[in-house]
Amino acid sequence: MSTLELREVVKHYRTGREPVRAVDGVSMTIAPGEFVALYGPSGSGKTTLLMLAVGLIVPDSGTIYFGSKDVGGLSERESARYRLKDVGFVFQSFHLANGATALDNATTKLVGEGLSLKVARDRARPWVERVGLGERAEHMPEELSMGERQRVAIARALCNGPALLLADEPTGNLDSKRTRETLALLRDVCHAQSIPGLLVTHDAEAAAFVDRVYTLRDGRLSDGLDSELAAASL
Repeated sequence: MSTLELREVVKHYRTGREPVRAVDGVSMTIAPGEFVALYGPSGSGKTTLLMLAVGLIVPDSGTIYFGSKDVGGLSERESARYRLKDVGFVFQSFHLANGATALDNATTKLVGEGLSLKVARDRARPWVERVGLGERAEHMPEELSMGERQRVAIARALCNGPALLLADEPTGNLDSKRTRETLALLRDVCHAQSIPGLLVTHDAEAAAFVDRVYTLRDGRLSDGLDSELAAASL
């Protein structure tokens, strides 16, 4: 069981002459079994912070540790293996392969770990069923609604038993019933398997499903849910 820890992490970009302080000195610790929400308006740096935690970009300064791993210091090969083996990442845009069924899309990480397609399908099927797509498992992405595609992506992120869960607006395409079910599922996975989970969201109602809340504005982190942001989301 490992902890996700960010220590004074900075990531700035430049747009024209103006620097964009996407992540500006952020420190955060998420313990095994904790499911934490990160709120913030569009452009606040939430997705950049997730990209840093998953190792797709490196910080300008500061460190990110997952257990003993210095995520920003991993080689390209080590970083790819970290994402494959350790991280269950739910992307906001689903990244499903056309021409592959919902079930086969859910097996992507398992096949990447070297399992045969048959074994991978057997292991992924219970997760596809758990997200409510048992009867749609053999449908192609173009035959699925946006919400169903998102649920395929969630099954893919969870089916290999990740040690860390990161989710970027995973309920943005779901109706209210599926939103509650999905948030409860992600929370329960973190609790039951004692893994840290970080949920990026703009939906203040998600606070009911998490253990702790942060708000990110202009790259700066604060404890709790900003009341102005909460009111705007209702």
